[in-house]
Amino acid sequence: MSLSIGIVGLPNVGKSTLFNALTKRSVPAENFPFCTIDPSVGVVAVPDQRLEQLSTLSHSKKTIPAAVEFVDIAGLVKGAAEGEGLGNQFLSHIREVDAIAEVVRIFEDEDILHVHGEINPLEDIGVINLELIMADLQSVSKRLQTIERDAKRGDKDAIAEQGVLAKFSQVLLGGQLARTLNLSPKEREIARGFHLLTMKPILYVLNKKSGALNLDEENRERWETLVEFLEQVGAPYVIVDVGIENELKDVSTDDKMQFRREFGVVDDGLSGLIRAGYTLLNLITFFTTGEDETRGWTVSKDATAPQAGAAIHSDFRDKFIRADIISTEKLLEAGSYSTAREKGWVRTEGKGYVVQDGDVIEFKI
Repeated sequence: MSLSIGIVGLPNVGKSTLFNALTKRSVPAENFPFCTIDPSVGVVAVPDQRLEQLSTLSHSKKTIPAAVEFVDIAGLVKGAAEGEGLGNQFLSHIREVDAIAEVVRIFEDEDILHVHGEINPLEDIGVINLELIMADLQSVSKRLQTIERDAKRGDKDAIAEQGVLAKFSQVLLGGQLARTLNLSPKEREIARGFHLLTMKPILYVLNKKSGALNLDEENRERWETLVEFLEQVGAPYVIVDVGIENELKDVSTDDKMQFRREFGVVDDGLSGLIRAGYTLLNLITFFTTGEDETRGWTVSKDATAPQAGAAIHSDFRDKFIRADIISTEKLLEAGSYSTAREKGWVRTEGKGYVVQDGDVIEFKI
């Protein structure tokens, strides 16, 4: 399964630095045949302690993590929707990703100029979101004109589409993201065909800087209004010191904690960001494990056993008979697969089983 997150942001907010830090955690492309060889795409391992624990249990020769794609998208400026700067390139690239990681600067630094001359994260979010809204409004208006004739002739599909487009038009004209619109299941299905930018889920990456004035530490009006906005729209966010994470990208795992203490950055911001992005895409991980290989596989949260099997090979979907399943926790508790089977902890599931995060699965065809 190939799902990607586009990294967007205004100039000088840390967008490219974040991408550079993330790509240090890239996994070998040959393990993921869906990958496009492109310098702006990083296939990043999803941090998961369970993978290493299962690999140790099985004495596996290879350990391959689940992964998610991050895409470095051209910087955005005001007027992108009208083609200003790299606007057209920005908009075309963002259409191709499944979710957005919007990098927002929350630190003061006179040596790093802000494109608008001041640090106001809520205003920065407003600039980017407005450009996305304007681009969507253009798409909706154009589509409305295209189907108007068919709707007048009484074409039921065109009338249904026209109704959904009209709702989007009203929301977008009000300065709101399309995804804030409450749609019925049927309307949501129609909306998928529009490929609107503001229908994509957004993760806000709040970039701070060690030694600088950070708004989350200042905890005054600019920070309070930002958090209030994020909570109001129900948007997930992570706080990351992008500069530190980039500096630590070449440091060994054993030394990283010591350096983090020296910098005053205890949390691994990148791991939190990757996991948050994974969750944003509504993804979970199941595992296969044995002497040859322990591997994390990526599937949608509501995937059935045959659909999950297709992540490995289409035969596991098309020729699916059953699946033997045990949770990672129970397998680790048992200490071995054979002991888990003796205890009756390995269960057999059929085609209708919905895979759970952390399942260890053996497919039968």
